[in-house]
Amino acid sequence: MKAPPRLQSLVEEGLIDTVVRQLMSGKEAMVFVVRCGDETRCAKIYKEATNRSFRQAVDYTENRKVKNSRSARAMAKGSKFGRQEQEAAWQSAEVDALYRLAAAGVRVPQPYNFHDGVLLMELVTDAHGDAAPRLNDVLFTQAQALAHHATLIAEVVRMLCAGVVHGDLSEFNILLAHAAVEGDADGVHFPVIIDLPQAVDAAGNNHAQRMLLRDVANLRDFFGQFAPALLSTDYGPEIWSLYQAGLLTNETALTGRYQHAHANVDMQAVLREIDDARDEEAARRLRMAAA
Repeated sequence: MKAPPRLQSLVEEGLIDTVVRQLMSGKEAMVFVVRCGDETRCAKIYKEATNRSFRQAVDYTENRKVKNSRSARAMAKGSKFGRQEQEAAWQSAEVDALYRLAAAGVRVPQPYNFHDGVLLMELVTDAHGDAAPRLNDVLFTQAQALAHHATLIAEVVRMLCAGVVHGDLSEFNILLAHAAVEGDADGVHFPVIIDLPQAVDAAGNNHAQRMLLRDVANLRDFFGQFAPALLSTDYGPEIWSLYQAGLLTNETALTGRYQHAHANVDMQAVLREIDDARDEEAARRLRMAAA
């Protein structure tokens, strides 16, 4: 197909040879399958973030570092230039997170380049070499659900040990990839985490704990449909308490149980959590309608 205008500069730079097809179009980005030499990759073109609320942007971008003081002032004022700089920071956050997590051994698409607002990265595939499905599009047995849940909890821990919280982890942004195994006709399936523009710094963002608890709860609720025993687990608070105490490592054995301390209820925090749940449900409905 003809290269979209936003990909033309990558073709001219020799980063892309041909554009094969459009893979998806979401509210934040369009993704195309492209050929780079002998390899098939994907190119993510970011859209302008006109449909994200200011409150959400503040939560996710809190304490993100901006090297240019003029950009920081413009972002604080909310000027047109500031909004452009904020969007650039939003995009580069995903790129930075992908490189950081890939280096830490987290299963994310391998990033290759970021040029003119386009992220060039690995195409995650299924057993037939086609784009891998989202978890939301797959049915699991109880054993499969338990195995994938355990894998993803380990990935959440690995991300946190690398200082990153996904911030929007759910069945809609995890792909089920396939890898061939010598001597095994079926190969292996494993989850790959995608969509990280909202990733936050675990130590520098005041909302990181709440986001991690929500991420883990989303995994519990989704896989709990297939393995009901997961619905009574409490991995999120256990993981965060170990992290805060400096005791969390990639090898930490988790129990899924946590003794909650009784304290005065912060009603403002509760209401904020309700608002987040309402926003998340609305976003889920939009994604399901677009699927």
